[in-house]
Amino acid sequence: SGLDYIIFKCGVIYGRGDHMLDHLSHALYTFPVFGLVGMKEKPMRPLAVEDLVQVIAASLKDERLTRKTLSMTGPEEIILGEAVRRVAEVLGRRPLFIRLPIVFHFGIAWLAECTMKIPLVALAQLRILSEGIVEALPPCETLPEDLRPAKCFSGDQIRRGLPEPGGFGFRDLLWCKTS
Repeated sequence: SGLDYIIFKCGVIYGRGDHMLDHLSHALYTFPVFGLVGMKEKPMRPLAVEDLVQVIAASLKDERLTRKTLSMTGPEEIILGEAVRRVAEVLGRRPLFIRLPIVFHFGIAWLAECTMKIPLVALAQLRILSEGIVEALPPCETLPEDLRPAKCFSGDQIRRGLPEPGGFGFRDLLWCKTS
């Protein structure tokens, strides 16, 4: 078509209003036990929404980014359990962490999708978490050095993205009306 384009292939994005910090914090307030996904955890590279916005803004002017498919992941590789532990620490929560087979989580995801307005975990999210999220597939170009994400999944970053404190409740169920 001759049109300019930029495709961003992003991993897990976190920040105010996301599903990651929102659901993790509500789960940590609700349940005394947290089931880690699978018997062997996979790595991920959480991406701060601020880093993504900075690159999107730069893409409007920066000719280096035109007509490319770019990989967008955070600067730090961690496993999901470590991410959950960091969120729990910021919240002052100390759940019991247990490893659960993926099939158990598929059951929870199916039940959550059938009963919750916004599921605690969705089947698609579970597939992603069980595979790991550290690089875009198929491989694509990386960002120029000066535009690469720099914000690690730190306590300060987590605090900025957390929703109001509280757990899941009846208001989260499909059949409950809220005004």
